[in-house]
Amino acid sequence: MFGIGMPELLLVLGLALIVIGPQKMPAVAKALGRGLNEFRRATQEIKNTIDVSSYMEQSDETHSASNTDSSTQSSVKTDVS
Repeated sequence: MFGIGMPELLLVLGLALIVIGPQKMPAVAKALGRGLNEFRRATQEIKNTIDVSSYMEQSDETHSASNTDSSTQSSVKTDVS
């Protein structure tokens, strides 16, 4: 998990409890959770956008390659005739 072991995690949580206080801790944890959830959602959206754009580039390359093959074949047929 980021190279943090159980003792370090407990120390961080203990310090957060002292600094923030037990009454504000649930609100802070809730806000942190929402922030992480939004970050994950944005990251997933970026991944999907990259996947779609790379798929579109691949299909464009395939489509242009097939058009090049067709034009080459038609010019060969014209020369033979």
